[in-house]
Amino acid sequence: MDMDMEETLTDVVQSTKQFKIGGFSVTSTMTNVEIIRSKRWNVAGYDWEVRVLPKYFSTVQRCDCVALYLHLCSEAPTHSTVKAKISCRLIDSSGKLKPYQGAVEPCVVFKHSGEVKYLVFLVERDTIHSSGYLQQDDSLIVECTLTVLRVVSDRSCAAGRPENDLTLSSGLHNHLGELLQKGTGADVTFLVSGESFRAHKAILASRSPVFMAEFFGHKKEESSHQVEINNMEPSVFEATLRFIYTDSAPALDRREDGVAVAQHLLVAADRYGIDRLKIICEQKLYDGIGVETAASTLALAEQHTCSRLKSKCLELISTKFEAFMSTEGYKNILMASCPSFLTDLLKAVHGKRN
Repeated sequence: MDMDMEETLTDVVQSTKQFKIGGFSVTSTMTNVEIIRSKRWNVAGYDWEVRVLPKYFSTVQRCDCVALYLHLCSEAPTHSTVKAKISCRLIDSSGKLKPYQGAVEPCVVFKHSGEVKYLVFLVERDTIHSSGYLQQDDSLIVECTLTVLRVVSDRSCAAGRPENDLTLSSGLHNHLGELLQKGTGADVTFLVSGESFRAHKAILASRSPVFMAEFFGHKKEESSHQVEINNMEPSVFEATLRFIYTDSAPALDRREDGVAVAQHLLVAADRYGIDRLKIICEQKLYDGIGVETAASTLALAEQHTCSRLKSKCLELISTKFEAFMSTEGYKNILMASCPSFLTDLLKAVHGKRN
């Protein structure tokens, strides 16, 4: 019996690139959300950016870290997604030290252009000088390997494929989302303003240091099968749970209230130490800030230590100061509850006019 040749259904495209962060010691003056962007990196036909946070404060490690995340610049294929993973390590150019491997993250799904995935913690800042990886010219060399999954499709077959045919599974996050929705095996119930949400302690703890301490720490609640959540809307808590399980927050993409959702989710992310969600919300607010939302966003940026976002707010306000002063946000938020911002506002306006 003749045996047909094997058919390749998928393969991967892999590329490795080194990034040099010069003047590393000077990056200690950067804020915890300031980023350094790489040039665009084309892998598997898609453009990517590596964005480095040289001084990111991790609520998990409770210290400043060198971290990075991956940004998809190209559009994802219609009715499909881009699946990729990145691994990073520190390199000693002298060759005396073996490469230092940072956290290795699982493969994730990019659904559209501009989507941010991963928050890879590479190394704690305090350990870099003693580690030997800081080069003599005060630079840090990071080597990143990007792996992109490619589906080798049969075009003639795809053209006649029925709409209800099976497609490539998007994997773990979808299954966890179904687990959250069905509540199978849930061992904790959250009560939020009269609404209840069932969840799984182990999953929550794996994603949030706050839940880890609450459910499994030394001060864990003896009777933690039912937890009441105060000072949060049910829809915000539900969206936070969804992000914990699926690593996505589709509510942020709504045109009518995406900015308002980002403001509420930023507060929740900071409350529960979900660093990636906080970064995504900061970027959403940074990109969507306007005169009407500047006051509320500025107040949030100050309260939750988002210095890059705060600077963007002040920059916008300084260029449109008169229009800003007539907004309800200025009257009801800054003047009523945050008068200390007036000094920063006046400095920003004065600096702009000079």
